[in-house]
Amino acid sequence: MGDYAAKDILHRRLRRDREALLWKLDGLSEYDARRPLTATGTNLLGLVKHGATVEARYFSEVFDRPSPEPLCRWQDSDGSDHWAVEDETRDEIIASYRRTWAHADATIAALTLDTPGHVPWWPDPHPNTTLLAVMLHVLGETARHTGHADILRESVDGRTGMRTEHEQRLDERTRAAHFAKLEQVARAAGLS
Repeated sequence: MGDYAAKDILHRRLRRDREALLWKLDGLSEYDARRPLTATGTNLLGLVKHGATVEARYFSEVFDRPSPEPLCRWQDSDGSDHWAVEDETRDEIIASYRRTWAHADATIAALTLDTPGHVPWWPDPHPNTTLLAVMLHVLGETARHTGHADILRESVDGRTGMRTEHEQRLDERTRAAHFAKLEQVARAAGLS
């Protein structure tokens, strides 16, 4: 497989996972999009905001291509990219993510897979890298956070999947019966 084909496959997967992450916000109230759904405060809109920051950093700073979005210095990051503040709207965060995609897509299109980059926040001996390594890293991050979003969305209203057309909705009765069956199996295994 040539570099162009490999880059195209990775880029298509990244675009697919970006869209899936955004789909997790569809139809949610502002409260459900923002509310903490884990003990550490992970929330759906925060995952989207974090995705924007990840792509902005990796496809701009690493390759010396200024980001279209304002970013604090990576050394000064305080974790606030994991949640939306009160005066940030969902539409603003989504628009920021989409602008970041456009910039990342332009970076990916302009560079070859072996283009060197420098990730100052990666420990030695790894800060010197390539577009291929960055694309793999960002794809992994995006897939990981999309998986988080899938589980969080399921906990809010039972919706799962990558896209609406692949969603398999279960009625509450079927879902409860399946859950009870799995709980029974787990308890039985725990007794042995």
